[in-house]
Amino acid sequence: MRGHADRTPPLIQHGLVVLFALCAAVCAAVGIVVRQRATIDVPQEHGVSVVMLSTLLSRRLWWAGTGAAVAGYVFQALALANGSLLLVQPLLVSALLFALPLSAHQAHRRVTRGEWLWAGLLTVGLAGFVVLARPERDEHLAAPGVIVLVAAVCAVVIIGCVLVAVRRSGWQRAVLLAVGVGVLFGVVAVVTKIFMAVLQDRGWLGLLTTPAPYLLVILGAVATVLQQSAFHAGALQTSVPTMLVLEPVVAVILAALVLGEGFDTTGVEAMALVASIAAMAAATIALGRDEGAYETQAGAKAAPPLAPPQVQPTSER
Repeated sequence: MRGHADRTPPLIQHGLVVLFALCAAVCAAVGIVVRQRATIDVPQEHGVSVVMLSTLLSRRLWWAGTGAAVAGYVFQALALANGSLLLVQPLLVSALLFALPLSAHQAHRRVTRGEWLWAGLLTVGLAGFVVLARPERDEHLAAPGVIVLVAAVCAVVIIGCVLVAVRRSGWQRAVLLAVGVGVLFGVVAVVTKIFMAVLQDRGWLGLLTTPAPYLLVILGAVATVLQQSAFHAGALQTSVPTMLVLEPVVAVILAALVLGEGFDTTGVEAMALVASIAAMAAATIALGRDEGAYETQAGAKAAPPLAPPQVQPTSER
């Protein structure tokens, strides 16, 4: 699983990984804010449907948000080409740190003191994580049987969430789809890591003989549709933090099971690393709830008022 990036000095390589991951978070933040705005006025009954997808495909705003999300994925892939999943994925939760001022600007509101406090906690947690996280570099693919078993479990979870979600509405649908999206993006991160490693070792021609690029196309398309459906389902204060927190958790677990990655941190540093991750998770959930509440209010204002029922005149006999 080692590529040409191993020739880069460790300090420079670590800095590149952090830089690319933060660029990915910025682009992801833009994509989240813009695509949420593009979905606000789509009727609720058209969630998780071809109607919703065709409606969004005709909107320039949605394409702009999708373009930002794609740029974020490219930066994520570059980060994974130079570093471990265990370092890259948790840094992506900083997307909410960048989404906060962007969303506030679009909504013509000011960032509250509480939001700045949570943003400060997220910043401190991220800084602690970057300093303390030292992933091991002895990555290796697990046995084929383990990979098949892990893939099957992930597929069951994702499909189960979608099947139950289509029978629910409101916050229940949003959180179920968000769980499926978080698991799916965790899988995408692992496949991307393998994709970049194979690309560095074998080149493009060798890469095309493996299932990695084709899996990425399929998984990416499904993840985009499910994520947009979760945005549309409402209760964004639940769906957004669920996605952002669950994705790195799943990616870290899969990195350990499939790629054999682990942290080279023990003792007090390990405890401080856990505290940093906990602070990041708490701040992400708090900021996501605030962001979702404002988006929900914006959606309520954007929705056209219901027309009063018309009273049919009674015919005189």
